Amino acid sequence: MNRIINPDKSTWPKLLERPVLDLQSLMKDVEGILDNVKKNGDQALREYCLKFDKVHLNELKVSKVELKMAKYEVSKELIKAIDVARKNIESFHCAQNPSIISRETTPGVKCWLKGIPIQKVGLYIPGGTAPLISTVLMLGIPATIAGCQEIVLCTPPNKDGKIDSSIIYAADLLGIKNIYKIGGAQAIAAMAYGTETVPKVYKIFGPGNQYVTAAKMKVSLENVAIDMPAGPSELAVIADETCIPEFIASDLLSQAEHGVDSQVILVSKSESLLDKVDIALDEQLKNLPRKDIAVQALAKSKMILLKDDDTIMELINEYAPEHLIIMSENFTELSEKVINAGSVFLGKYSAESAGDYASGTNHTLPTNGMAKAYSGIGTNSFMKTVSFQQLSSYGLFNIGNTVEELAMAEDLIAHKNAISIRLNKYKKQQSDEF
Repeated sequence: MNRIINPDKSTWPKLLERPVLDLQSLMKDVEGILDNVKKNGDQALREYCLKFDKVHLNELKVSKVELKMAKYEVSKELIKAIDVARKNIESFHCAQNPSIISRETTPGVKCWLKGIPIQKVGLYIPGGTAPLISTVLMLGIPATIAGCQEIVLCTPPNKDGKIDSSIIYAADLLGIKNIYKIGGAQAIAAMAYGTETVPKVYKIFGPGNQYVTAAKMKVSLENVAIDMPAGPSELAVIADETCIPEFIASDLLSQAEHGVDSQVILVSKSESLLDKVDIALDEQLKNLPRKDIAVQALAKSKMILLKDDDTIMELINEYAPEHLIIMSENFTELSEKVINAGSVFLGKYSAESAGDYASGTNHTLPTNGMAKAYSGIGTNSFMKTVSFQQLSSYGLFNIGNTVEELAMAEDLIAHKNAISIRLNKYKKQQSDEF
């Protein structure tokens, strides 16, 4: 990891940049994929599967036989782990289900909001280098709790043209049957536009590499919503001299092993701690199966030495990390100063991996600084709110003049007339009664 000592604030924008590809050429490639799938449907999907996944597929959808066999191919230990994680995630996300919010704003004027599930949603599950069972749970559980009628799941196949049995098992456990062997930008296109095999959805969820993120952003300008521009994984750690270096190193590596375009940063007031973490990283890297990936990610990552807590928090809020671990002894105090972050982990035993899998919070979070404006996924993400209102004749009488004045000020006379006609009718009825 690159070490930076007390960087001047003027250098922060450059210092905190994420590793990115050439956006111009990236978007050009993605637009070509989107257009091809939009025009040629399943044929284009099979071509891209052969090109990118190196496998020819006759059937893009996971068959009933594959669904049935999956549970026999997953170990009992993994099934138990999936069940524990599922229960915790369900517990946390059930508590998020919105209730109807109602208010009488003026006597006779009642307004309320009602949460309604999005009918058709698409879930993208990355799978290029590892089967992300946890993402199936993180997206599938809130979608089912929200009550979405149709859930489509896309994930890339392996070199044998199959999807890992654990992915299929987890999806089937949640009642998700529409599972497709499609990855990358082409999967986003399939869900956005629909093909002969893949249904079109109204909103697409899920993390992915920069091609997937670019595809999501592009289709969101057309006819489908997205959760957020969730790209390569990232982690920031705040630590002081009281921290255990081995803990810090393990957390940094847990994110660095996601992919070569992942990024981690460590911020501290103690240079001796940075030295110890460097040693711990070298030691833990030796036996890491995904060492080559982690090493490439670490080359783009940073250790930053700063002079005080206020400066540290200012830098962290500027970085707006996807994941933030605060291990410093005064973590409670520092947590109150967090403004921009996707998910925060407090104390030495709150490993980020716990949130990735089983603590209950969602791990689909805003990256690339988007935590300044976006939230992580929750049950509400799979719902929309619709506003309702009901005015009695008395209620309209109470606010009618207000609406008429505002409509006239905007020179929208038909708006005024819609009120005036009703008011005149109401006044006549009142007069007739007396």
